[in-house]
Amino acid sequence: MDRVTKRRPQNLLESFNFAFEGIIHVLRTQRNMRIHFLAAVIVLVSAVWIGVSKLELIALLLAISFVFITEMINSAIEQAIDVATTSFDPLAKLAKDVAAGAVLIATINAVAIGYLVFQGEFADRSSRLLDRLRDAPAQVTLVALVLTIIVVIGTKAYTGRGTPLRGGLPSGHAAVAFAGWMAATYVISDSHRFLISSLTFIMALLVAQTRVESGVHSALEVTYGGLLGALITLVVFQVLA
Repeated sequence: MDRVTKRRPQNLLESFNFAFEGIIHVLRTQRNMRIHFLAAVIVLVSAVWIGVSKLELIALLLAISFVFITEMINSAIEQAIDVATTSFDPLAKLAKDVAAGAVLIATINAVAIGYLVFQGEFADRSSRLLDRLRDAPAQVTLVALVLTIIVVIGTKAYTGRGTPLRGGLPSGHAAVAFAGWMAATYVISDSHRFLISSLTFIMALLVAQTRVESGVHSALEVTYGGLLGALITLVVFQVLA
C-alpha cells in the first residue's frame, strides 16, 4: 500500500511526469513499440517532405496515436496478468491474445491509411524516376541476383565468418531479398509499381527479421546484407538496362 500511495500524483506536474515515465518504460522494454515509434518518425518526416494536406496529416496522426495507445494498453495488460498469476491460465493467455489482436488491427489500419495517403505521390515520383527502365529485360534481374550472391559469398570468404547459407557477414538471405525488392521496383509497370514495391519491401523486411530472431545473424549483418543487395541491383540496372 505504501508503494501505491507514493505513486499517487501530488499535483498536475507529477501526473504528467508519471505518464511520461510510462511511455518511456514501454519504449525501453517493448521492441514492437520501438518499431512503431521509428515507423511513426519516418511517416511524419515523409508527410512533411511531400506536403500532405491537412486532412491527410490528421488521418496519419490519428492512425499513429491509435497504434501507440493499443500497444501501451497491450503492454499494461500483459504486465498486470504476469503479476496476477505465475502459472499457466487459459483465460490469461486469451486476454493477452485479445490485446495483441487489438494492436494488430490498429497496425493494419495505420498501414492502410499510410498507403492511401502516400501511394499517389510516391507512385508519381517513382514513375518519373524509373520510366526509362520499365521495360528492362529479365536477364538484368538475373545478373543482379547472381552478382549479389557472388559478392555475399566473396565477403564471407574474406571475413572468414559463417557459411554461404548460414551466419556471418553479410546476411545472404537479406541481400537476396532486398535485391529482389529493388529488381521488382524497376521492372513493374507504372500502374502497379508502388503496390508491388511496397509488398516486396515488406517481404524483404520479414526475411531480415526472421534471420535476426532465429539468432542466425545480428541486426548489423542483416542491415549490411540488405544494403548490399539493394545497391548492387541498383547499380546493375543503371549500367545494363
